[in-house]
Amino acid sequence: MSALFTPIKLRGLSLANRIMVAPMCQYSAVNGEANDWHFTHINSLALSGAAVFCIEATAVEATGRITPGCLGLWNDKQAAGWKRIVEFVHASSAAKFGIQLGHAGCKGSTKVAWEGMDRPLDNGNWPLISASATPYLKESQVPKAMDCDDMARVTRDFVRATELAAGTGADWLELHCAHGYLLSSFLSPLTNLRDDEYGGSHENRARFPVGVFRAIRAAWPQDKPISVRLSCHDWTDGGNTPEDAAIFAAMFKEAGADLIDCSSGQVTTEARPVYGRMYQTPFSDKIRNEIRIPTIAVGAISEADHANSIIAAGRADLCAIARPHLADAAWSLHEAAKLGIAEMQWPKQYLTAKLQYETNLTRAAVQPVVK
Repeated sequence: MSALFTPIKLRGLSLANRIMVAPMCQYSAVNGEANDWHFTHINSLALSGAAVFCIEATAVEATGRITPGCLGLWNDKQAAGWKRIVEFVHASSAAKFGIQLGHAGCKGSTKVAWEGMDRPLDNGNWPLISASATPYLKESQVPKAMDCDDMARVTRDFVRATELAAGTGADWLELHCAHGYLLSSFLSPLTNLRDDEYGGSHENRARFPVGVFRAIRAAWPQDKPISVRLSCHDWTDGGNTPEDAAIFAAMFKEAGADLIDCSSGQVTTEARPVYGRMYQTPFSDKIRNEIRIPTIAVGAISEADHANSIIAAGRADLCAIARPHLADAAWSLHEAAKLGIAEMQWPKQYLTAKLQYETNLTRAAVQPVVK
């Protein structure tokens, strides 16, 4: 049995394998509500063979959206749409359902990706907040530096969204503290220029994000896990490094986090990442083995052999696979077949395809090479 296809238990949640479908923004919601696109998209991923998938960044308030097309979870109508999807997923597959809660902060009120990623809307903009009054782009709005009243309100928004998420029957929650969005803006010294108790030291910069985490941990069912997505490297001078990320990971662990989802970058336009195959896996390796908390590796993991080597070597506990699942909705099933994992469960309606796919792989393996 491949390491990638071994089970794992997190609190009371049992996963059949170590594959997560990573959150991928679809920019297709209206008023924050999931629609038929999301129903179709999500259910195709639920049949992918991955043990768990995590829904795209879901805003906890209307002004916390990245774009007008982003999902939200701040009212009962939105929650009802999610409940319909969660119930269908649980009825039709063994996959577990996760929701990533976030707030765009200074990176909000922008166009959808295919119209100009991170570019401010031409009209209909909403006010922005952040750790400091620093815009993401030169042409972006200048956000308001949050005061204590803002922090209390946003914390309540996260708790309300958590309670709504619990009511949908979702299995997993992730708190988005990466990529320069609101909670991330407090963690990075590039975006947190405060001189009060929320700026300066690691403890001060983490005070608000960890406080939000503690609030949602208390509101989320205790037998269900919560992960935290971190930017583990700002990729520019003066920004956070993997050493800083490890410090923050330890704080979230102490607050009750179950996993750290190890991403990086996108905190500043000055970032210059060094891309390559599995280029973010070293961050997961460091946090998992130094802080002793389960981790999720993500980024440029495109083949089962990549993911299997990460899990087998103890560099992560889960691998989050994003774009390959968009190109091939059955990526996990297909990769399991290539590795010879005959026990991999396919939807019963697709079992004839499983047999044919495995037969074709065997035939290809013994086909003589014609020179």
